[in-house]
Amino acid sequence: MFTTKGYAAHSAHEPLKPFSFERREPTPTDVQIEILFCGVCHSDLHIARNEWGFTTYPCVPGHEIVGRVVKTGRDVKKFKEGDRVAVGCMVDSCRTCPDCKEGLEQFCQGMILTYGSEDKHTGGVTYGGYSTSIVVDQEFVLRISDKLDPAAAAPLLCAGITTYSPMRHWNVGKGQKVGVVGLGGLGHMAVKFANAFGAEVVLFTTSPGKEADAKRFGAHEVVLSRDEEAMKR
Repeated sequence: MFTTKGYAAHSAHEPLKPFSFERREPTPTDVQIEILFCGVCHSDLHIARNEWGFTTYPCVPGHEIVGRVVKTGRDVKKFKEGDRVAVGCMVDSCRTCPDCKEGLEQFCQGMILTYGSEDKHTGGVTYGGYSTSIVVDQEFVLRISDKLDPAAAAPLLCAGITTYSPMRHWNVGKGQKVGVVGLGGLGHMAVKFANAFGAEVVLFTTSPGKEADAKRFGAHEVVLSRDEEAMKR
């Protein structure tokens, strides 16, 4: 075990505070990662404030993690020391259920979340990316291109994949229209992706002040959803 520094919520009504805790040494299939950046997802706020009713305190949030490999287990083949990598909202699953065998670990009933799940290695709970390091099985670690700004890449691990996945599933591309409701954390990613895939992008927003940003991100048209005539059109 080794000591890791992070920030934790200790109750639903307190700000996050510095928190030291123990991480496991890498098992043969683990990757130890120095965390460089971690995005802030609204799920982090929900769980820190116990708005979903299942938070275990102290809670170290963070599941949009980008970092650098500093150590690998002896059986790790996919990564080496120095690689730039990322971790999303999951760090393990049962590996044996039908969903896992189909590569759909996100539907696994035994899924282990990056924070707030039972940690089968320590017997406690998992702690997330608002910390200096994390140890994760290589099967739940992703490679990040050196061409990407690591700070800007961190939100791709949640807001990014949430919008990218359905567009790829439905083969969004040229000749199609994509409507995006809202220019928030997910919405601005959706605008960027849909534009990059060649679709015509229409943003629906309640905020006139977001029009310039929407067009800068790639929206071809901006509709104010409070404008009844614009919505009829």
